[in-house]
Amino acid sequence: MEKPVVSVVKHTETYRSLRRALELCDGLRDFRRDDRILIKPNLVAWDFDLPFPPYGVVTTTAVVFALVRILCEEGYSRITIGEASLGIEGSITKDIYRTLGYEKLRAKYGVEIVDFNEDEFVRLDFEGLELSVAKKALEADKVISVPVLKTHNQCKVSLGIKNLKGCLNRQSKMRCHGKTAELDHTFPLLAEKLPLALTVIDGIYALAKGPGPTGKAVRKDILVASRDALACDIVGAALIGYSADEVEHLKFFARRRQRSTALSEIELRGEPLENNITPLEYDWEWTEDNTGPEGFRKRGITGIAVRKYDSTLCTSCSKLFNPMLILLMSAFKGEPFPGIEVVTGKKQLASPGFEKTVLFGRCAYQQNKDNPHIKKAIAIKGCPPDLREFEELLRKEGINCDYNAYVAYRQYLYNRYLEKDGFSMDLFDGERLLAGA
Repeated sequence: MEKPVVSVVKHTETYRSLRRALELCDGLRDFRRDDRILIKPNLVAWDFDLPFPPYGVVTTTAVVFALVRILCEEGYSRITIGEASLGIEGSITKDIYRTLGYEKLRAKYGVEIVDFNEDEFVRLDFEGLELSVAKKALEADKVISVPVLKTHNQCKVSLGIKNLKGCLNRQSKMRCHGKTAELDHTFPLLAEKLPLALTVIDGIYALAKGPGPTGKAVRKDILVASRDALACDIVGAALIGYSADEVEHLKFFARRRQRSTALSEIELRGEPLENNITPLEYDWEWTEDNTGPEGFRKRGITGIAVRKYDSTLCTSCSKLFNPMLILLMSAFKGEPFPGIEVVTGKKQLASPGFEKTVLFGRCAYQQNKDNPHIKKAIAIKGCPPDLREFEELLRKEGINCDYNAYVAYRQYLYNRYLEKDGFSMDLFDGERLLAGA
């Protein structure tokens, strides 16, 4: 049986490096000139109010623009870019496109730029779980997944297969984080429904403790490409220190396809894999008794138990989990908290023995609204919860969180990325990139 081919190429100049990666894996071999091609980057988030370092969080504009240029040069003209980014109050896809200069691709190359959230979705059955998939993705002849090389605190890695979750509408994304539906066993099914023809992993930057900006990026300068989605993700995982057998969604997908997860079953072309591995942590350390992050313990914070997030915490709430921790830290003045427990997600149950129980988000509230262990509920019922409401409700209970501490933390995250270390917003500036093409 012929081995799947994966190319690993050092990134120097994006266009030339990407073209080399595609040539090595024969990435466009099965493409026809009249194919409807959908490019699915990872534009999972942005923040238009606070400093936002995109390194390793979203696909670099340089890689997407280089891919479009190559496709057009090769005679492919029916190109669409699609994503379904969500903010606190709705879709922010168009705002991200505008910030990154994607609209310029329409003028230069005739590319269609689509916000899936404002387009049609089609309901499909995923072995008993109904999910709504972007119609544009289903109608494409070829889908190209262009993820970032990053870790994920719930799935260990987030690569080409995980990137397809962005083709779902908001409710379906939430269903993937269900009480009974296992996250690692839901989104991989999308790879079986969509015409996934090529995966290009953008490893210019790689992210530890992802998937959001609270993780820490490193400049890695690697591009990975393959016509085989599983093989590409297996190699991508290895590059950041993970065997596919450690990653449940890759094992699950391989079993369904009756495939091996062994690197020995993949033909690697380009850079030697062993010379390019950078192990990156995927998770945050929690205390053994699950009372909070290690950072709380090191600061001597007591009198509070923040239960660790699980796979039922959906993306919208996940984005707010770290800010919530920062706000709680800001309220600590050296004295123990007055017996508080914080629960999140769809499974966590409030424990006995606490004076106050914070129910962070609608799902936590629904799960615990009748819980007899709760003496005093502090319910932030929003979907997703509102940080300002969180701050105000805790202040009424004598717990004085300071939102400005979170603003300062975000400024710190942004400022730690220096140009001398290879971090440049030029790789996300579409207008500049097209001017230099």
